[in-house]
Amino acid sequence: MPRKKDTITLSIPPGTKEKLEEIARSLNITWGKEPSISGLIVAIAEKSLEVGKPFVLDSNQVNALQQAIKALNDAGRIGESQTILTLLLERGNLDASIRQSLLKQASKLVQAWRSQIDEYRQKQQPFYLFYENSQGEELQYTVRYAEPRFFDKRFYLIIWCEETEDVENQIPDLPELWHNRTLIFDRIRLIVPASGEWREGLDDIKVYLHFRGWMVKSYQRREDDLEDEMIGDVRQVVRRVVNELWLIREVARYWENCVIVSPESLRNRLKQKLLSLCNLYDIDIRS
Repeated sequence: MPRKKDTITLSIPPGTKEKLEEIARSLNITWGKEPSISGLIVAIAEKSLEVGKPFVLDSNQVNALQQAIKALNDAGRIGESQTILTLLLERGNLDASIRQSLLKQASKLVQAWRSQIDEYRQKQQPFYLFYENSQGEELQYTVRYAEPRFFDKRFYLIIWCEETEDVENQIPDLPELWHNRTLIFDRIRLIVPASGEWREGLDDIKVYLHFRGWMVKSYQRREDDLEDEMIGDVRQVVRRVVNELWLIREVARYWENCVIVSPESLRNRLKQKLLSLCNLYDIDIRS
């Protein structure tokens, strides 16, 4: 049954509607392709969106913070330097030239993390990694393997870590992947060496995919593909998968022209996402 929703009527001055739509568009709060004022109001009510003016810094304050960033970076305290940079970029009222300068510094800090991790990889040196996720939670991982990978127009760091508690409830049916994490470089806060052995690689599962229709000829082989053969009018690809979310995102792009055949655990995860999507759009699915 359709979900009940509260409705309100707003009396606003001329031109306000367009301003609200522009704010929603800038925050990527949309309904379909159009900006959603309702979504904007909900985000404010749920406190997932902060309102109000950003703090204002004068030139002396900006200069002092830039000097602090440089000093922390020179001392090897890259995570703390990154924190100040992020604060300035997200909350500071900066002019265009200063913002561009800080963005360049942020890029250099990310490269510093990559260089340090590459050095540990070459030495096969385990390390502790301190990380802040998208929800502001601070996490610590004991890393015994790491490799950068390019996906969806950006580089990520994939690690094998000893800790599993933070994902056991998220993917309870995929224990084979509990030790793998996919991290964003600019959310790394600190890296320090650890003792113990370096691993040979990441954990993985073998996934069978069936491509149909136009994807039979359009699909391009991936580095992790183990097998690729035609079975009747279906192209069967067997792939080594280290991150289930990436695979689901890929399959979702192709709709009915790509099907996860096995394992059943991953197939069921996609089923649950499709059922949740139907519920959000008030589509009645009867078993």
